[in-house]
Amino acid sequence: MAPTEAAVERIDYAATLSDRAKQLIMASVVLGLFLEALDQTIVATALPAIVVQFQGIDLLAWVSTGYLLASTALVPIYGKLSDVLGRRAIIMFGIVVFLLGSMLCGAASSMLLLVIFRCIQGMGAAAIVSTAFAIPADLYPPAERAKATGLIGAAFGTASILGPFVGGFLTDNLSWRWVFFVNIPFGLIALGVILWRMPRLGSDRREPIDWRGTGLLLLAVIPLLLALSLDKTRYAWGSPLIVGLLVIGIVASVALLWAERRAPAPILDLALFRTRTFAITALLAFLTGGAFLPAVLFLPLFLVNVAGVSVTVAGTALIPQTLAVVAMAIISGNIVQRTGRYKPTVVVGLVLTTLGYGLLALMDVHTTTLDVIGRVIVLGLGLGCVVPLWSLIAQNALPYRSTGSASSTIQFSSQMGGVLGTVIFGALFSALLLSQFSTRVEPIAYALPAAQQQELNLDKLRNGSSNATGASSELTFPADILPATADQLRAAVRLAFANSVTTIYAYVTGVMVLGFLITLMLPEIPLRSSNSDEPMAAAH
Repeated sequence: MAPTEAAVERIDYAATLSDRAKQLIMASVVLGLFLEALDQTIVATALPAIVVQFQGIDLLAWVSTGYLLASTALVPIYGKLSDVLGRRAIIMFGIVVFLLGSMLCGAASSMLLLVIFRCIQGMGAAAIVSTAFAIPADLYPPAERAKATGLIGAAFGTASILGPFVGGFLTDNLSWRWVFFVNIPFGLIALGVILWRMPRLGSDRREPIDWRGTGLLLLAVIPLLLALSLDKTRYAWGSPLIVGLLVIGIVASVALLWAERRAPAPILDLALFRTRTFAITALLAFLTGGAFLPAVLFLPLFLVNVAGVSVTVAGTALIPQTLAVVAMAIISGNIVQRTGRYKPTVVVGLVLTTLGYGLLALMDVHTTTLDVIGRVIVLGLGLGCVVPLWSLIAQNALPYRSTGSASSTIQFSSQMGGVLGTVIFGALFSALLLSQFSTRVEPIAYALPAAQQQELNLDKLRNGSSNATGASSELTFPADILPATADQLRAAVRLAFANSVTTIYAYVTGVMVLGFLITLMLPEIPLRSSNSDEPMAAAH
């Protein structure tokens, strides 16, 4: 059913706001989004110190999982609310809640409280993310919007570079609590600029809030995310908890689809997917979201366990990829804005992304760190081309009044793709590595005396090649193992990791080939020169 709306006069902020006002608003939005993106990486470096203080290793994973649940599940809800209540109210609420969560995290006195406060942070982060991709649409028409979306992509990339360094510096020189407190002054600056210069923004829709759909959406997404995110070594796929969560999520999803088709103002607007361009863009965002994380997750394993570098060097080797993403996000935004066409950039981006993963799939035990850097630069250039453009393409294909819903749905698709990609490729990697160890490493290890087998600890080798202190990336063996046998084991372990990681990249390459073929079906819609409430005819 079509949404019921009261007739209101909409303000065209793109035409009425001055350039300086737009620049200040965008700066505050990018700063808020930068803090949210930084928080995803800065906290990881502080986790060892947090565990030492609280002795809460059993809740360690929940420090990230709790944040992920809240920041993903609430994105589409905030997006729809921003269309109805205005972007200003939602992003201010998000920043306030995020800062409150940051203060509480920094003051936490136990691991359990830290997990709870991270959930609060995630609730605020969802509001920031869902509005940050919609606000450029309020300030600029599609034909002038690509630069702004490129800056948002650059903010994400820059945060991923700075996060580990800032987190390490603050933890080592001040306290792990400062990885949370550091958000406060910058967040207050962003909040102050928004209060000072940002008008209401939004499509001025007058609709009832779909509380039933909101509840069903949370009941569908949270159990599914929990089932996917929980440690499968503790909760197997067939365990009652995982099965129960999946059943709840699936049943709630079916109920959600039924309810939203009948809601006068659905929180999850299924009508958006009737627009061909939007449906294809959401699918591409899902696929690229699922393919984005494997480079971050598995390349360090390859560099440490195959190339034999330290963990620090492995992390540093990923910086060129991120720099490539940042640079290409800005460059591609300028190209799209100058030409008024997005499809050539998207096609080139998917070709480069596919090529990058294909090159990673061709790595072997002789691949050096410099070889890896060259490959990830190609991958970064491709991802930088496409990832920032999905929201722009979706917004351009729909009426302006659907901007918030469209932007948040695209981000939700990307984040869900990331979660599923992490789970699926992580499970595949574990299975591949187990198989490789059983055929290559175990025959050598089981030929050793029992005492040496116990000291060798195959489980430790499968989990990574650092020694007990984690201070070295080089494989260590019992002193009484013959050097020739140690060399055989070292070569077998490296080959096992190399084959497992490159096989994963071969699978991801296949996903990107699928994405490229889908991109060929993406309509090329001229970027509108005004924020019209009428969709482009070619979008359907």
